[in-house]
Amino acid sequence: MFPKNAWYVACTPDEIAEKPLGRTICGLPVALYRGAEGKVAALEDFCPHRGAALSLGAVVDGHLMCGYHGLVMGCDGKAVSMPRQRVNGFPCIRSYPVVERHGFVWIWPGDPERADEASIPELFWADHPEWAYGGGLYHIGCDYRLMIDNLMDLTHEAYVHADSIGQGEIDEAPVMTRMEDGHVVTSRVMEGIVAPPFWQAAMRANGLDDQALVDRWQVSRFSAPGHVLIDVGVALAGKGGMEADPRDKVSAIVVDFMTPETESSHWYFWGMARHFKPDDAALTHAIREGQGRIFSQDLAVLEAQQRNQRNFPGRRLLALNIDAGGVRARRVLDELIQAEAAVATR
Repeated sequence: MFPKNAWYVACTPDEIAEKPLGRTICGLPVALYRGAEGKVAALEDFCPHRGAALSLGAVVDGHLMCGYHGLVMGCDGKAVSMPRQRVNGFPCIRSYPVVERHGFVWIWPGDPERADEASIPELFWADHPEWAYGGGLYHIGCDYRLMIDNLMDLTHEAYVHADSIGQGEIDEAPVMTRMEDGHVVTSRVMEGIVAPPFWQAAMRANGLDDQALVDRWQVSRFSAPGHVLIDVGVALAGKGGMEADPRDKVSAIVVDFMTPETESSHWYFWGMARHFKPDDAALTHAIREGQGRIFSQDLAVLEAQQRNQRNFPGRRLLALNIDAGGVRARRVLDELIQAEAAVATR
């Protein structure tokens, strides 16, 4: 259902700032917390004493203490101490490779020997002074692949998001799909159009005439296991589109990290990294609020879609040319899952 030998976003640093966090990732209950010297750690969310959830405990001297009977666990999964008890013979629990990078906490739920930190996505904008980022988190009751489908085919914007980023020209512009170094890329360009409301507001914020004709682009890039980064923006018509001078455009990267919880639910880390007015905190807040409303519309559609798949089992879904990006992304995931299964059966 989902690859496990891969890096997923487990949480954001603020979620474990004060206490442990319990989160199910790829069907695995995990307790995330800050251990010694504030370094992030992740353990199986299971106390070896009586099976209590360690995430309901507390961090004590860099260790995770179970809130039921006080058993203290080390970041390596070994029992450290327990009041008036000997714990040296306690079985170890599983610990997971975790890395804090680019404003996210990444976890590797598969074979720890294969966890290569170099394969964590390089988010160039995360620490770049010319870029600003704002985002959030939704828990969505649907298969994470449905969200990938959604993001790789933005045709739905004309219908689901008609009051913000949608417009009729989306339907009229052809979608191009290609493979690029193992990534699936879909793209659409609309030339000589009036920007939709969301982008008109961005144009005003950057000192541009919001009624001027623009060239608009959308380039979605899927990277396994569940990362979709979308290069979006508008530039004054005839000024070069994506390559236009920053004074003539507003551009951004829509950030989407889908982390499976179960086969029918996932954690959706969303946001936008923008390449204009990076020091304007009020603008960051306004864009975040607007984007949050847009994604909440997707949430309603996708959860209803998941319910329909449960209520109408066996129904064949139709694939059109606009679905090519999602179809190819699923093919990439299937190949990874099959490869892991083949190794497990050797």
